[in-house]
Amino acid sequence: MQCSFCMLHVTCYMLHESMLGISDIKAGKNILWEGSPYVVLSAEHSKTGRAGAVLRTKLKNLLNGSVLEKTFNGSDKADEADMSKSKAQYLYAEQDGYVFMDMNTYDQFSLAKDVIGDAYLYLLEGTEVSVLNFNEIPVNIELPIKVTLVVTEAPPGTKGDTSSGGDKVVTLETGLKVTTPLFVNEGDKIIVNTEKGAYVSRA
Repeated sequence: MQCSFCMLHVTCYMLHESMLGISDIKAGKNILWEGSPYVVLSAEHSKTGRAGAVLRTKLKNLLNGSVLEKTFNGSDKADEADMSKSKAQYLYAEQDGYVFMDMNTYDQFSLAKDVIGDAYLYLLEGTEVSVLNFNEIPVNIELPIKVTLVVTEAPPGTKGDTSSGGDKVVTLETGLKVTTPLFVNEGDKIIVNTEKGAYVSRA
């Protein structure tokens, strides 16, 4: 039979194993702050003399899309947000948001425009995304690293034109603008990196 001390020790460990110190809070991490889940957009360590090390962060609320700046002191800790992932398919845009379908249950759900942010620029009907769930409720999406989109507007590329480094800005079917090589033309399908918003290659 396990002693009460051991059980207490195990319980304490379980309660604190998800606590993150300032060395653990990094860009891309999901944390719980004041009862809401946030994703860390940026995290910069610095020292302020006698105050010691601090961590300056930008956090995005995964429930409403708001962004706040938060400075953590050396002894501060935050809970890691208990998030799960599922697969969904983008269906269509509505007045206040974007509608997706869970690929396992076929349930439809909507995420607000403020939450999605610029991610809509990479969404076409049928695009598969990863869904972040908080307490089993969809709160945000993660895009595939690469998507294929059609060029709808492209200025003509002049052979030998190096005024802009041999590049030009084109418009894609979602409204996204990216810089591409001069040989890319209207009607071409191109692959775009969603993390950088950058041209990868022709499809």
